[in-house]
Amino acid sequence: MRTTAELEERLARPGAGLVDDLGRLPGDIMILGAGGKLGPSLVRLALNATRGDRRIIAVSRFGEPGLADALRADGATVVTADVSDERALRDLPDAPNVVFLVGAKFGTQGRAHAAWFTNTYLPGRVADRFRGSRIAALSTGNVYPLVPVAGGGSTEDSPTGPVGDYAMSCLGRERVLTHFSETYGTRVALLRLNYAVELRYGVLVDLAQKVLAGEPVDLTTGQVNVVWQGYANEVTLRSLLLAGTPPYVLNVTGPELISVRQAALALGEALGKEPVFAGEEAPTALLSNAGRCHRLFGYPELTPAELVEHTARWVADGGPLLGKPTKFERRDGRF
Repeated sequence: MRTTAELEERLARPGAGLVDDLGRLPGDIMILGAGGKLGPSLVRLALNATRGDRRIIAVSRFGEPGLADALRADGATVVTADVSDERALRDLPDAPNVVFLVGAKFGTQGRAHAAWFTNTYLPGRVADRFRGSRIAALSTGNVYPLVPVAGGGSTEDSPTGPVGDYAMSCLGRERVLTHFSETYGTRVALLRLNYAVELRYGVLVDLAQKVLAGEPVDLTTGQVNVVWQGYANEVTLRSLLLAGTPPYVLNVTGPELISVRQAALALGEALGKEPVFAGEEAPTALLSNAGRCHRLFGYPELTPAELVEHTARWVADGGPLLGKPTKFERRDGRF
């Protein structure tokens, strides 16, 4: 993967399992939040997996110039709408399958009300509008507390313990969707994702940029989970078949525990730059155990070593970046 076109093709390349699962899933698929980080590649993945046998409806405000036209050219049914507007939400076409990607994280510090509106209130409005649909809703591993590094990470049965308004509002999203599921029988899957990576953003890009710039890499959060975004997209679509009442909860991340120190050293070796470190590894971190996901859907196709190699080459070549740092090192929930 050396060009944006090659990266986009890889992200949108469906596996046989996805093709089979969507073949068993009747009806159109609507993707709310199709203009965000995950949205465009997920839309294209759905198009490639369904091969034109139904509508893939991409809904977003589409602030990025040209994106709506590009998705339309790829075969998507594009609806430009702000789903936070009641009339716009009401006027959306019906769809038996809904993927909910809308969320607010960065820039909400000091504006907690905005995070709660987008992450908690809005999902309720969407669930009410599509109460007869299957809904796969993106959540986050941030609903869990920091846990001991040696413990293997939080499972879906572990107690939640969100830190900060962002994480609390995301747990609020889950609670509201659970209410609609329990009250109206709406079939829901909740996907606790951390951290999706591709070559333009993610934990590895954050580390590569710091190493290349000679900036200190904070080791306090010394272990992280990462997962190839293409795999996360496949799981998101395939989880529509898991949607149920009560909601089906699924951790989505890679099987490996990634050492921030070792990842920075590997990136530094590939980039020809010695990393600069600050701090020492804490005994706790935000970590998820995605064993259930791997048993259902197998392992991600790209290993951490391959992701490090691809990321280092991309950053060294000056490939385009999204400019959206993950802030994975934050431990106080302030984003």
